[in-house]
Amino acid sequence: MLMRYDVNLSLLFTELPLLRRAEAARAAGFSAVEFWWPFDTAAPGDREVDTFVRSVTEAGVDLVSLNFFAGDMPAGDRGLVSWIGRDKELADSVDIALGIAERLGCRTFNALYGNCVEGQDPRAQDEHALSTLDSAATAAARIGGQLVIEPLSGADRYPLRTAADAFAVIDKLGRENVALLFDLYHLGVNGDDIDAVIANHAGRVGHVQIADVPGRHQPGTGSLDITGYLRKLAGAGYDRYVGLEYVPEGPTEESFGWLEGQR
Repeated sequence: MLMRYDVNLSLLFTELPLLRRAEAARAAGFSAVEFWWPFDTAAPGDREVDTFVRSVTEAGVDLVSLNFFAGDMPAGDRGLVSWIGRDKELADSVDIALGIAERLGCRTFNALYGNCVEGQDPRAQDEHALSTLDSAATAAARIGGQLVIEPLSGADRYPLRTAADAFAVIDKLGRENVALLFDLYHLGVNGDDIDAVIANHAGRVGHVQIADVPGRHQPGTGSLDITGYLRKLAGAGYDRYVGLEYVPEGPTEESFGWLEGQR
């Protein structure tokens, strides 16, 4: 089985400064990368954005996926899409992400839904999310881009836990350029029926990310049949990139041993 793999540089090569990671990925044999939001704020200055773009172009790799600003992730934030009152931050990051994408060719954007916020009505948050997603999808469509909606694990206040939860949002939106981010790690931790999702919804998968369960390390360190699931996805017609979004057990370069013969 041959797949196209990209490296998530927000979790891999973290022993290096962020601006040197694309070069390291290229040296390790990868031609494509992805990032979470690579800045500390929703609206970094032009110089900071230019420096990031230059680090990717000079490395000679493609940027295939980019997250919008998701708040303070280390503190537990998981997106601003449904967070009433933080519309401007999200809109700023969407504008910046699309500008980066036009320069680097990226066309997939992860719009993390956001936690249930204390003091906000969950129904109002859901309605707000539909509005902000619709606006972001409209903006992405102008450059031929897509949004992906991701179920998460390990975040008790995050309401999207299964593929069905994400599809419920996607169906309400009714946009052709909004799809599922199929993260095998999160779906596996949450006990979703991964085989059923592949069998019934492979055509609605916009991006794939992998890590083993438990531990979120490289394939082969846990119990998830990642190779088997990827084979089924490929058989169902998935031909986009698969993002390596794991925490390497040991040095990053040593974590690629499982890929021998697969790329």
